[in-house]
Amino acid sequence: MKTRDSFLIENRGEAIGSITEQSSAEESFQNATLRPILKLQNDLFLEVFKNYISKHKNDFYSFSVEKKLLFIENTIQKDIKFRNALKGMVIGLFTIDEYAQYMLNSSNLNKRMMNMLIERLKSNVLLFEYSN
Repeated sequence: MKTRDSFLIENRGEAIGSITEQSSAEESFQNATLRPILKLQNDLFLEVFKNYISKHKNDFYSFSVEKKLLFIENTIQKDIKFRNALKGMVIGLFTIDEYAQYMLNSSNLNKRMMNMLIERLKSNVLLFEYSN
């Protein structure tokens, strides 16, 4: 039977982006851990955001693209409960070692995580169309 950590690493994929000896610890963590998890969870993030829209801002679909992009950014920056739920979807896929590494600098890594997630949602803005 596989351990949880080996299962997670094996199933979320390779590092995304370069990791060199000159890379900072944060950059290495971002490319080795955060990016693969965000990619793996992409479809879930899209569905979660669609659900958020339906519960909080149904007129989102009538917004211009620019206003939709601003709404995505503001939502993740200002809705603490929603941001924490998204963060939990990422942290839940950390290995024990990655979690220990994350805790050493969680504030900066949270900023990186949320900025990458904002950009990921923005790049998929056209997928946020009204559906019953």
